[in-house]
Amino acid sequence: MTENDSERNSPSASAPRPEAGPDTQTAKTKASGGALFVVATPIGNLGDITLRAIKVLGEVDLIACEDTRRTARLLATHGIRKPLVSYFEHNELKRVPELVERLKHGAAIALVSDAGTPAISDPGYRLVRAALDAGCRVLSVPGPSALTAALSIAGLPTDRFCFEGFLPARSAARKKILTALKHESRTIVFFEAARRLGEALSEMAEIFGADRQAAIVREVSKIYEETLRGTLGDLVAAGAQLKGEVTLIVAGAAETKIPASDAAGLTVEALREAGMGLKQASDLVAQITGRSRREVYQEALRKAARTSDSGGAEEE
Repeated sequence: MTENDSERNSPSASAPRPEAGPDTQTAKTKASGGALFVVATPIGNLGDITLRAIKVLGEVDLIACEDTRRTARLLATHGIRKPLVSYFEHNELKRVPELVERLKHGAAIALVSDAGTPAISDPGYRLVRAALDAGCRVLSVPGPSALTAALSIAGLPTDRFCFEGFLPARSAARKKILTALKHESRTIVFFEAARRLGEALSEMAEIFGADRQAAIVREVSKIYEETLRGTLGDLVAAGAQLKGEVTLIVAGAAETKIPASDAAGLTVEALREAGMGLKQASDLVAQITGRSRREVYQEALRKAARTSDSGGAEEE
């Protein structure tokens, strides 16, 4: 770094400074109704809560949470006493209209999950969508997330990744999803219960290939935090012995280079016959030929419709 670089990066330099996040009163006055704060909470270590999260939780009128007892313990740690209302998967449809009505009347409401960031494989999306549709302001209070925490220490590419959440519990449904992801070139992140991890890893090794690199992150930010790295084949036995919930990160598939002489004859139909999904096949043909993805995909849909109309079986 040069001396001039040092001056430009100095705290006293005239670069723009980050703005303070809006407090609950400011948010309520700027919103047409109240404001919904989506608040991330610790995923293990209670020290991971942010100062802003503590401030917001102490100022809102109401806190919607998955488990009122668990959230009450977190609030007690910081001397916060606020009304709590349960908001979880099985009462979400009933609770959303009630909470939106309060937002429309000017309430400031915090949404928290049991751990991590709400709406990421946790309830929250429906409330956020309904609040936005009602003209209420929705604000993020960012913080802990098992997804980004695990991804950051896995040692696998992070420039491009996709998040698949929890895989289905049934093997047949799980294999169907894994097969669709077989050619995914981005790093793939899954949540999984440890009791199913061994079986899921075994199926991944079978479908993705036993030599695909992966990492298992368990108990992140807790006393017994553990990260296992290796190939899918190597991790099968170890994964079967773990307990709790884990985050599984799998390297993307290697991008296959096809000679230009072969590319000319490459079609979506040929790739589908080889087992690739319609969208993935369309994307690959577009990438190789330089055509628009939308153009290739729409053309494939038209051909599929013609095949269907003529009596051929076309799989979706």
